[in-house]
Amino acid sequence: MPQQKNAAGAASSPAQQPSSLAKGPMAGTQTGKRVAIVQSNYIPWKGYFDLINRVDEFILFDDMQYTRRDWRNRNLIKTARGPAWLTIPVATKGNYLQKINETTVSDPTWNVRHWKTLVRNYSKARHFQTYQAMFESLYLSLDETFLSRINARFIGAMCDLLGIRTAITWSTDYRLQDGRTERLVDLCRQAHATEYVSGPTARGYIAEEQFREAGIVLSYMDYAGYPEYTQLFPPFEHRVSMLDLIFNEGPAATQYMKSF
Repeated sequence: MPQQKNAAGAASSPAQQPSSLAKGPMAGTQTGKRVAIVQSNYIPWKGYFDLINRVDEFILFDDMQYTRRDWRNRNLIKTARGPAWLTIPVATKGNYLQKINETTVSDPTWNVRHWKTLVRNYSKARHFQTYQAMFESLYLSLDETFLSRINARFIGAMCDLLGIRTAITWSTDYRLQDGRTERLVDLCRQAHATEYVSGPTARGYIAEEQFREAGIVLSYMDYAGYPEYTQLFPPFEHRVSMLDLIFNEGPAATQYMKSF
């Protein structure tokens, strides 16, 4: 388990590929290896980063079908009018079976609008100015067309900021097997995983016996019991982007998470 880190460290230049994005499958040479396999989300909430920090390799599962009105291209922020969605507009008309990694942005000015919205709603947060230049550069320098790559840029930058050193790879770096649970088990085998860490909602569809038969420990994240922090615009809301915690608590952000 990584040692406690804080959010004060500088992130990598947004013009570069985030350092936490590894190239290709990670060789499982260490004794015991935890793996998680999850679709990419746009500016995810704190639980997503706790899951990344809990494992040794985090596989972005973006060769899955893109789902509308989901977390892939949007997330919540706090505003004076309550929680509000920041949504990346994507092209989906007439292409309902496209994969996440095939999904493209439909309006190239979305990043400018999102940054202005963040400034408008978080400029009075205690630590906004500390990270303003970094995130402004990240948003305004984005020239990515594919949603997966955009999500990966933000995930990598925030991992660097939080001090998370987990290797992040793509499911397309591996061969992919048919079958919902079969594919997960086979990805774990290829990644040399001894433990698969899943989100709690997967309990409803994972065939747990397949992990037992493969000799891979299956565990689930518990997202209950997060402490509240100083947040703008009461009442408190846990389900917002990690940016909310960073802008409000700054270097103390990891104290309000569960994996540090």
